[in-house]
Amino acid sequence: MNNNTSLIWNIVLSLAVAVLFFLHFSGKPSADAGAATDGGVVAGRKTVYVQVDSLLKNYEFFKDTRKELENKNFQLENELTTKGRSLQNEVQFFQQRAQTMTPDQARSTEAQLMKKQQDLVAYRDQSAQALGQEEAKKNEELYKNIRAYIEKYNKENGFEYVLGYSLGGGILFANPSLDVTQKILDGLNKEYKSKTPAKADSTKKN
Repeated sequence: MNNNTSLIWNIVLSLAVAVLFFLHFSGKPSADAGAATDGGVVAGRKTVYVQVDSLLKNYEFFKDTRKELENKNFQLENELTTKGRSLQNEVQFFQQRAQTMTPDQARSTEAQLMKKQQDLVAYRDQSAQALGQEEAKKNEELYKNIRAYIEKYNKENGFEYVLGYSLGGGILFANPSLDVTQKILDGLNKEYKSKTPAKADSTKKN
């Protein structure tokens, strides 16, 4: 059961890896190679970057997804704990009564308890697998959302490179003037809120 507790906490690393790609989008040639709507010119090429850690930390879709999966993992842990304690109580009760049972009764009860244990283990594994599959789908959706928005953003700006920057990554230095993280983040959150009107309404009421 302890292995299940690491499922959710791995999501941050999983999602970060999912977007730590070298995003390369070829923009249309500009009449003025020295100008860019955002960012600047690096070696004659229009290049900007996105701070991956900051993007994930402030992207509402990511925050909502992480909270949702954490809640499901918490509920699963509680359910498994409750079922495990119930089974443990049954085993202890059986041990106390074993000497008063006939051999057939003891064997039958023991077989039932073993079956319950096997069922609980199977349920734990199936639930963990289902949660892992849901996490993987959310990871894929996250990456697609970011990728799609950057592609749309790039059509309006014509960058040749949109880099993913993070501490410990392949980029050792990035000029702050080329940082378009906030603009990408604002656009992503705007799109996400437009797709989740229920959340927007509840936020206004609060």
